[in-house]
Amino acid sequence: MTDDLILVLDAGTTSTRAMLFAPDGSLHGVCHRELTQFYPQAGWVEHDAAEIWSATLACAQAMAAKGAGRIAAIGITNQRETVVAWDRTTGEPLARAIVWQDRRTAATCAALRTAGQEPVVQAATGLLLDPYFSATKMHWLIANVPEVRAAADAGRLALGTVESWLVWKLTGGAHLTDASNASRTSLLPLAGATWEQGLCDMFGVPRGALPEVVDNAGPFGTTAGELLGAALPICGLVGDQQSATIGQGCLARGETKATYGTGAFVLANMGSDVPRSGHRLLGTVLCQIGGQRTYALEGSVFVAGSLVKWLRDGLGMIKEAGETAALASSVADSGGVVVVPALSGLGAPHWKPEARGSISGLSFATTRAHIARAALEAMAQQTHDLATAFAADGAGWTSLRIDGGMSANDWMAQDLADILQLPVERPASVETTALGAAMLAALGAGWFATLEEAAAAMRGGVRTFHPAMAGEVRAKRLAAWAKALACV
Repeated sequence: MTDDLILVLDAGTTSTRAMLFAPDGSLHGVCHRELTQFYPQAGWVEHDAAEIWSATLACAQAMAAKGAGRIAAIGITNQRETVVAWDRTTGEPLARAIVWQDRRTAATCAALRTAGQEPVVQAATGLLLDPYFSATKMHWLIANVPEVRAAADAGRLALGTVESWLVWKLTGGAHLTDASNASRTSLLPLAGATWEQGLCDMFGVPRGALPEVVDNAGPFGTTAGELLGAALPICGLVGDQQSATIGQGCLARGETKATYGTGAFVLANMGSDVPRSGHRLLGTVLCQIGGQRTYALEGSVFVAGSLVKWLRDGLGMIKEAGETAALASSVADSGGVVVVPALSGLGAPHWKPEARGSISGLSFATTRAHIARAALEAMAQQTHDLATAFAADGAGWTSLRIDGGMSANDWMAQDLADILQLPVERPASVETTALGAAMLAALGAGWFATLEEAAAAMRGGVRTFHPAMAGEVRAKRLAAWAKALACV
């Protein structure tokens, strides 16, 4: 085992990567490919499923070239809620994938809400009616893409999220999804083993097109030998936010993490209790091992790192994301500027898909440094909204473990600690999403007897940021945020 490696395929929103992990959690190789983002019209976000596959395969092959004989198992983690439709006979996609950020089904969700279905959906699945989740995307593809409709009518349609698509392509036809990803579709009851026919009927999704729901760790098939130079077992499957929670070692009830990537996602481990939120948070499956589920309470923010990307690519205000920390530090405060980053609507706990972003408080004295600082401040302010909702649901935080690309920003990490008034812990490596998938694959491959053993062996050290902001400054910040938020 000491010489063996876990190959993790991390299929994200803006890129896909392949990474090699050793039994001690150290990283032994990374290959990265950007993914094309398609925006056909306002509110629509799409990916080319064939590109997801080709980019993932190219990255996997680059890592396998380092020695396929050393790879003991594969773990897959993925952007959740993104939907792929493909033909069972050809194995080819029938339309572009609809990405989790896409808002095209807002009217469908509103109609179901008006019909009184949201309490039904929430009670069963832990989710609210929002375009974010997979079921309405699946229905939209069937209703609006002739090729998808024809495949459904002929019994040839396969539907799945990204990990399901990759497993199909890697194995040559295994149609599987893990419980963590399945719990994001609105079709899986939190307390149910598989898809519920009533939910499938409500959303207009043919149950026969859906994959088999399986554990997060275990033998899920092997790759076709010609793809990676050897037939490699797939032993871990998990949605990216659940994977980061596991990678952060949040394996005991109450332990909480926040991932700051394209969006921001906070998950609190709720143990074996099915979570019920009265404050518009989400109940979700954290992981399923040996048929036994651990649950989480989740708050999802749609725009985090994508805001900085927009400042760079959309507005040309910065040349690289790393500039934001220096710009934020160069001014004493935001000069009254508040950024509400509702570029894809507002997620938890507000759930306003129609909301649009705003930059308020501008004056002739405003510089790009003030706007950059306000953009970073929005991360802590959005997180504070979530902390308030978690506490109201009886899941208050005593600390917060952070990860994701944005968490490497020391200024933002300290601002989180200041606004939350909590210690904020950041691991030595912020690649916790991929690490969680590696832990699950290691467990599935038999390296460890429990997930706790895997975490103890594979996690590294942490750095802690402690609150230091004056109370009146914090109160002024939160009041300005509340005022700006009320206007979007």
